Amino acid sequence: MDFLNNYYNTYSSPYYAAGPIYGPGNNTYDPYNYYQYPYGVDISAFNPRPMSNQYGNQIQMTDYGPAPFTVNIEEAAKQNTNFRTALWTGNHLQVTLMSINVGEDIGLESHPNLDQFIRIEQGQGLVLMGDRMDRMDFQANVEDDFIIIIPAGKWHNLINTGNRPLKLYSIYAPPQHPHGTIHVTKSDAEAAEHNNFR
Repeated sequence: MDFLNNYYNTYSSPYYAAGPIYGPGNNTYDPYNYYQYPYGVDISAFNPRPMSNQYGNQIQMTDYGPAPFTVNIEEAAKQNTNFRTALWTGNHLQVTLMSINVGEDIGLESHPNLDQFIRIEQGQGLVLMGDRMDRMDFQANVEDDFIIIIPAGKWHNLINTGNRPLKLYSIYAPPQHPHGTIHVTKSDAEAAEHNNFR
């Protein structure tokens, strides 16, 4: 069932569209018999392959917000080697990529005014959550393809318990970090947090 990456059959519209009548006297004459989509959309550029395979290059790690944007998020998360990279920041939402080294954690934190969504793309870890920082009464093991929903105000931490970097993406609503944030290491992130609360 690999229909999402079907490289041989392009998308066919579920609606019938009559093709033009070709001929030398017609202003839609095409000597190559190439049908032009009548509504101003050039569907010849459509390519259903994933971005990294389509262009054969790496995804540039920069903040693309608030412009419209698409990306293969799994590839982007796996490619990211920074502790935290803001990939897209808008007025009401932010997507960050994280790479947590073996034995490291995100760090115990709470966001009183925002909900957070995390999806694990590679690795395994232990999630801790609770109403107080000294009482983490929710614990769960997570691995590839697991999501973590963190309600506003919950203390939480995610610890890498595997033997390779834990790769994930996180969605904050509203944004948590400044546009363009890149923290190469966890200590960079901690220093930035310390400077923000001065």
